[in-house]
Amino acid sequence: MFAQRIFYAKWIIWVFALLPITRLVWFGINDDLTANPVEFVERSTGTWALVFLLLSLSMTPIRLITKQVWQIQLRRLLGLWMFFYACLHLTTYVWLDYGFMWQDIVKDIIKHPYVIVGFSAYLLTIPLVITSNNTMIKRLKSKWKTLHQSVYLISILAILHFWWLVKKDVTEPFYYASVLVILLGIRVYFFLKKVNKQV
Repeated sequence: MFAQRIFYAKWIIWVFALLPITRLVWFGINDDLTANPVEFVERSTGTWALVFLLLSLSMTPIRLITKQVWQIQLRRLLGLWMFFYACLHLTTYVWLDYGFMWQDIVKDIIKHPYVIVGFSAYLLTIPLVITSNNTMIKRLKSKWKTLHQSVYLISILAILHFWWLVKKDVTEPFYYASVLVILLGIRVYFFLKKVNKQV
């Protein structure tokens, strides 16, 4: 029963995850990427990377609330899609926005700290992707869980990156930050509840 749920859930994730990139391709073919196509692609890919990051983080709170564990097996797939869109986001910035002009990129980083924050979040995701397979889980053992707890720092950096990017209208990053606070709050609540039972 759980295997069937996981099978269908993964198919739903695949379809859902392919929609944003399909949309961008469709808009590109029809020359409908707004007046600033590079910014539109950057914002879209960055937003979807954040969405999949928060979805992957929601799996454990769902387990804590529902007492069901099958959805945990979806976390890896959601994380990989997050990395995919993060790669597109970074590629758009380095290639389409700056044409690999590294001197200009360095100047932009110095001028806009949100770039450093976003790039730091991206770098931290790389070890998680490399160690997301079963072989690395078995090899790292308890260290694997410690390593993958950095996803919380990644999520904070990603939202901070978004928050600093938009500057004045922080409505959208505020929504994502609120979701993160709720997800972390659920984990803290159940952790404290467990501690109190042990006392």
